[in-house]
Amino acid sequence: MARSSCAYLEHVTDTFGIRPHLRLGHEVLRMEWDAEALRWEIETGRGRFSADVVVSATGPLSDPKIPDIPGLADFPGKVFHSARWDHDYDLTGKRVAMIGTGASAIQIVPAIQPLVGKLTLFQRTPPWVMRRMDRAISGPERWLHRAVPVTGTLRRGLLWGIRELQVGAFTKHPNELGLIEKLAKANIAKAIKDPALRAKLTPSYRIGCKRILLSSTYYPAVAQPNVDVVASGLREVRGSTVVAADGTETEVDAIVFGTGFHVTDMPIAERVVGAEGKTLAATWKGGMEALRGATAVGFPNFMTVIGPNTGLGNSSMILMIESQLNYMADYLRQLTLLTSSGRGGRAALAVRPSAVGVWNRKVQARMERTVWKAGGCESWYLDANGRNTTLWPGTTGEFRKETRQVDLSEYEVVRAAEPAPAEKGRAASRKKEAAQ
Repeated sequence: MARSSCAYLEHVTDTFGIRPHLRLGHEVLRMEWDAEALRWEIETGRGRFSADVVVSATGPLSDPKIPDIPGLADFPGKVFHSARWDHDYDLTGKRVAMIGTGASAIQIVPAIQPLVGKLTLFQRTPPWVMRRMDRAISGPERWLHRAVPVTGTLRRGLLWGIRELQVGAFTKHPNELGLIEKLAKANIAKAIKDPALRAKLTPSYRIGCKRILLSSTYYPAVAQPNVDVVASGLREVRGSTVVAADGTETEVDAIVFGTGFHVTDMPIAERVVGAEGKTLAATWKGGMEALRGATAVGFPNFMTVIGPNTGLGNSSMILMIESQLNYMADYLRQLTLLTSSGRGGRAALAVRPSAVGVWNRKVQARMERTVWKAGGCESWYLDANGRNTTLWPGTTGEFRKETRQVDLSEYEVVRAAEPAPAEKGRAASRKKEAAQ
């Protein structure tokens, strides 16, 4: 029987005894490194905590990004982001503006098109959309994988291998994506008969430069009579009228933003204060960078899951996360060994600026040849300086090799300052008094 995502998480939580260690409803407001105690002091909305090591796993696709649109605050209708959907608002018969044409929009448009009275899609840049080649796993196949488990392993290995072989076209030879582009154009031609609409929906950049989207229902929905595609972004809102950059005016009852997330400027970075008293956001002002996507300069014992340059354009992020967790496990092992070594005392690992510099230069040099940089588009993969600080320019196998273990030469071992003899005596006295 299929298990829902929520039920699966509940199952894992109880199976591995995680529940007693969870603190739900505790929004992290601020984290600050205590250089003397070698601890992170954490302030949440429901109390304070301290930790030897902090792992930030907030994810880059978590904080919605709504553009600053003049007049939006005075819009009399309903406004919400795709990631903060208002399930209490009934779209039936409403005039709806959908802002954006990314991965969220191609799922939302087919879902709401049959319900709404009128749907106006504001599109700054059309995406490349391929048909979703998906099907249910048949009963005989499931029986085979249960009876002969190695067949399931082989199947997953084959799918992974195919993805790995495709990486070169994205990262080294973007022109090899031409055949895929022709298939995508054929998909548009088959679904969209109106030449004017087809022209609006056909991208002018190399496929793969922006995320390739998979849907068999998006184009049929867009072609319906109650859908209007405005090939322009939203410029302003005047009362209940939304105005596009090309001057198109449309009366709407609701505005749905599918405008992505704060990826290269993650809000959590504003709440993390490192060893030098600077926030992570200030440290990354010129662009995010972290050794192997995990550790940033000035932030000892702080690790990020799905950090800079760990995203993928054509394979499973689970593979990247698993690699980072392997690296994290070795990081914790190294810390444990350092703390329990003959020298004793608390210890921390602070990544060396030189190591981060070498790693980042290598990644960015490889990035120049990729379709994400040379494909002729602007995307959320790029930061304000035009650097791709989001994606990994290689295979998942390469990344697994790079994160197999921690190289201590890339880190400085920081130890807690040994207290003076007089302070030791006072501490012993306080301990004795507390025991009495």
